[in-house]
Amino acid sequence: MRIIRIDDFRDPRIDVFTRLTDHQLRRQEDGLGVMIVESRFVIETALELGHVPISMLLDERHLESMQPILDKFPPKTPVYVASREVMSQVVGFKVTRGYLCAFGRPVTQMPKDVLLGARRVAVLEGLVDVTNMGAIFRSAAALGIDALLLSPDCADPYSRRAIRVSMGCVLKVPWARATDLPDSHYNPHPWPYSTCELLRSQGFHCAALALSDNAVPINDPSLKEHEKLALFLGTEGWGLKEKTINACDSSVIIPMSNEVDSLNVAAAAAIAFWELRPQ
Repeated sequence: MRIIRIDDFRDPRIDVFTRLTDHQLRRQEDGLGVMIVESRFVIETALELGHVPISMLLDERHLESMQPILDKFPPKTPVYVASREVMSQVVGFKVTRGYLCAFGRPVTQMPKDVLLGARRVAVLEGLVDVTNMGAIFRSAAALGIDALLLSPDCADPYSRRAIRVSMGCVLKVPWARATDLPDSHYNPHPWPYSTCELLRSQGFHCAALALSDNAVPINDPSLKEHEKLALFLGTEGWGLKEKTINACDSSVIIPMSNEVDSLNVAAAAAIAFWELRPQ
């Protein structure tokens, strides 16, 4: 590998870690895109899953302890080493970990491909908070969700914070972004109808997690009778759109107390994933 000393956080060689936005990162490396991974554990996870590192920025205090991981990097991968002060300038606050690694972004999958062999699917509509996105992926990996489908306006699961919050689980659970082309002969039924049609064609029952007059409790035995179940969850502010609720086959609610009518979407997702896991 190449060990390169960095003494100024404005050094253009580390632009990928300091100045490029998520939007710009998606278009780096010949259009394939870059994702930034933080923490030793998640870097190890990415390597174990076969993701290829492009470069690394490392607190000089950790160079020796990181050697077993660096030995797994392809030859001549740049490893930029900086002081704790420079690292703090890079991330904008006093760092305690000091590991940043740039990887090539995984190739985007198609919805029909991530559904192959799946029994439980989460469908996310309009989630814009990357912290919620990361938390939902972590719960999905832990609680039996086989794949996730994202509406066209959802946040990027490969953003730096989403990857960190998920503890690398966005790299473990298959996901795809649903298409939303204008009405045309190429796609006469845009979101959410084309996605519901695809799910039903694969044998899924579509259930909306939403407050509705005809909703059944999340522990209703009838839900577990479905061999394949797709659970729709809506945006942080307003939940699922009415047209999405109507496009689903049924609605479900999480019974609550003390006049509380809703939970944070990440918390609601974890409860629903556990309750509806395959038996």
